[in-house]
Amino acid sequence: MASKTPILIVEDEHEIGDLVRLHLHKEGYQTALVESGEAALKYIDRHDVALVVLDLMLPGIDGQEVCRQLKWNERTRHIPIVMLTARGEESDIVSGLELGADDYMVKPFSAKVLIARIRKALSRSQEKPVTEKAKARTRIGGIEIDGDRYEVRVDEIPVSVTSSEFQILSFLASRPGFVRTREQIIEATHGPRVVMSNRTVDVHITSLRRKLGAAGDLIETVRGVGYRLEDSSRVASR
Repeated sequence: MASKTPILIVEDEHEIGDLVRLHLHKEGYQTALVESGEAALKYIDRHDVALVVLDLMLPGIDGQEVCRQLKWNERTRHIPIVMLTARGEESDIVSGLELGADDYMVKPFSAKVLIARIRKALSRSQEKPVTEKAKARTRIGGIEIDGDRYEVRVDEIPVSVTSSEFQILSFLASRPGFVRTREQIIEATHGPRVVMSNRTVDVHITSLRRKLGAAGDLIETVRGVGYRLEDSSRVASR
C-alpha cells in the first residue's frame, strides 16, 4: 500500500520540494524532505526509505554523488532513484542512468507523470532481477561476474559498474553466444511491466564496453536484433 511506502525527497528549492511532497501525500505516500546531499545520506543511513526523488543541483554533495554512493553501498543499492532536475541535456540524462538512476525527469514536470514513474520504479524494485536468481560466479574470457559479491572483474582487476550494468552483463552471460533483444534485456533486468526506451539499453552497453576495456569486445552488437556475449570455450561457471 502507498500509505506504508516511505519516500525521501531531496530538493533545495522549497516550493518544488513542498509541491512534490503535497502530491505524494495525496497519493497516500509517507514522505520526508531534506535540502542537501549530506542530509539525504544521513537520513537514509538512519531510516527505511523505499524510493528517493533526487535533485541534481544541491549544495555541498550534489545529486550525482548521492546517487553514486547509494548505488555502491550494498545496503542501499536496491533503493530506486528518480532524478528530478532542471538539467535536461542528453549528456546529463545519460550520466544519471549510468550512475544507476531508475528514471530521470526534467523540470518543469507533470505531477501525474512523476507519480506514475514513482509507481513504476517501486514496482520494479519489488521484482527479482535475473541476477538474484543465480548467485554464481561466471567467467567468460577475462571477465568474471560474481553474483554473491555483486562484483565484476577483468583479469582479476575489479571494474566499477552500476547496478543496471551488472544485471545486463549477468543476463548476457547466462546464455553466452545467444542473441538477446533489447526488449528481453529490459524485461529480464527490470521486470515485465516496465516501460523503458531501447536507447537506455544502448547507453548501458556503451558504458559497459568502455569500463571493460579490451574485454568489452566480447559484447557483440547484432544489427537490428540486440546483443550477445561472445561464446567461447573459455567460459567457466562454478
